[in-house]
Amino acid sequence: MTSPTVARTRAELDAALWSPEELAGIDLEAFEETGEVPRRAVVMTMGALHDGHLALVRAAREAVGPEGQVVVTDFVNPLQFGPGEDYERYPRDLDSDLATLARGGARVDVVFAPSAQEMYPTGPIVRVTSGPIGTVLEGAVRPGHFDGVLTVVLKLLNLVAPDVAVFGEKDAQQLLAIRRMALDLELPVEILGVPIVRQADGLALSSRNAYLSDDERTRALALSGALHAGAEAGGNGADAVRAAANAVLEAAGVDPDYLVLVDPTTVEDVPAAYAGGALLLVAARVGTTRLIDNTAVDVVPPSAGVAQA
Repeated sequence: MTSPTVARTRAELDAALWSPEELAGIDLEAFEETGEVPRRAVVMTMGALHDGHLALVRAAREAVGPEGQVVVTDFVNPLQFGPGEDYERYPRDLDSDLATLARGGARVDVVFAPSAQEMYPTGPIVRVTSGPIGTVLEGAVRPGHFDGVLTVVLKLLNLVAPDVAVFGEKDAQQLLAIRRMALDLELPVEILGVPIVRQADGLALSSRNAYLSDDERTRALALSGALHAGAEAGGNGADAVRAAANAVLEAAGVDPDYLVLVDPTTVEDVPAAYAGGALLLVAARVGTTRLIDNTAVDVVPPSAGVAQA
């Protein structure tokens, strides 16, 4: 497998991306016979790559086919970190990230790894506002976080000009905000979500897992355990879901920033009588490390279950 082109500046990125002239020279009829018209996909990361990121890369490659172009961005975005957060100590090791991509099993054509100065040469002046979704849950705990996320996502979409942008479903609120931005701003890109990748014991893969001590990692399993318990209680209604999940966290001594059962399109709390698909979201600090996780829950009010029996 050939190594990707590494671009550190906008000019180097432009040189690495297919130009309209190059695409015009491709025999599209030959590709159309196999359904593989060349397209471009982007996977946006902050580096510290792991198997969860590799799942995104594989999904990107599948989305555009063998003749398509896959771009991975590797940039720790200062706009989405608040005061006291881990921007300065966030892991940065491009060589390690390239080695991880090399073992990922899917070809990456371009890695865009700019500096903060390259991305914000005159300082971040104009930002995207995330609206109401950016003020609740993660947005309430981390004010301005989603404005920073959406600003860098929009900048990278403009720089890479992909047909498909691939994101992980672990950051469920972020994915919803990005989809809403793409819809509201008429962005010509498909937003593709990829399911959470977990270790064998259920812990969701995260770059921040590297901060956990052995004891903290064991305690961190309470997050996925709470989600599992909540999902298992879905047939007994929304309140039972919340109670079952909270019980697991309490038993482990983990005090969450939030544990909520929400509508997956609005992230608003669902009422006790709610029926249908929902998202169970949790965020908690284990030691000094803040982790998030979520799972889909099929909620059936107890009365509905009795009626169906």
